[in-house]
Amino acid sequence: MAMPAATHLRLLGSVGFLAASLWLAPSRSAQTPAGNWYKGNLHTHTINSDGDSSPDEVARWYKEHRYQFLVLTDHDYLTAVEGLNTVLAASEKFLLVRGEEVSDRFEKKPIHLNALNLSEVVRPQGGSSVVDTLQRNVDAIRKAGGAPAINHPNYRWAITAADLAAVENNKLFEIYNGHPEVNNWGGGGSPSLEEMWDTLLTSGRLMYGVAVDDAHYFKQYGPQYSNPGRGWVSVRAGELSASALVEALERGDFYSSTGVVLSEVERMPRTLRVAIKTGAALKYTIEFIGDNGRVLKSSFDNPASYTLAASDTYVRARVKASNGEMAWTQPVFGK
Repeated sequence: MAMPAATHLRLLGSVGFLAASLWLAPSRSAQTPAGNWYKGNLHTHTINSDGDSSPDEVARWYKEHRYQFLVLTDHDYLTAVEGLNTVLAASEKFLLVRGEEVSDRFEKKPIHLNALNLSEVVRPQGGSSVVDTLQRNVDAIRKAGGAPAINHPNYRWAITAADLAAVENNKLFEIYNGHPEVNNWGGGGSPSLEEMWDTLLTSGRLMYGVAVDDAHYFKQYGPQYSNPGRGWVSVRAGELSASALVEALERGDFYSSTGVVLSEVERMPRTLRVAIKTGAALKYTIEFIGDNGRVLKSSFDNPASYTLAASDTYVRARVKASNGEMAWTQPVFGK
């Protein structure tokens, strides 16, 4: 899972929780733009780091399983995708996007970030604290032209909600990761990744939650292996291009899933509407969630919607299927 890189610690003043909350005020007038839905995975490994399969084999798995895009994120290595795209890419059907998992640490805590659609490899930057390490790497990813996403905060319990809130210029973090060691659901007094998300949103800190595979094993399967197909995003964009996909991710025009497929997500001013593409013999519950993770409304209707009350800070939706699969929409804020 981890590939710790040697880093030199540098002194830098840490950013406070409140300052970071004020830095990125959420958009108060979300609109639902036109576009197509593209299913993709943002976190995958090959033999160029600690995966068990070649980039070609990994890319073919996702294409053959009807994904529209894939980001190869080897640890501290920028796997080339140009040759793979020459062979495998198809207009509006499949695309590989450049990526890297920048694998840093502070003391014994693994601090990992994905860099999406970057121009050059980013070396782990080090730092004087968890927040400082995150911030230095976010800044380096931005400098390389990439979009940062903070990975698996609960992996070895490395990153807290307060740490996430204190990082500037980052909009994405993982609320679900398919690796068996990342502690998505929390435990022992430590919050789940969803609970962290609601802590951030309740404070007014806008961040978008992604679901990913973090796949390493394509030749051995089982719950003890980090296999493909466990977590993905569906992005609404004007075209299947790396720039259009990343722009849509950073404006929150996507949903995350472990298997539930949504036919529509409308994020309107003060209202969120969700429609499910239903599966055979499955039943669904749509939960609209607000401040501090409270369920504002639970519905068996399809579609279903929720309009924010005057006292609500935000609303997001979690869709639960009777087979245990889930989907999460991005939030709509009230002001």
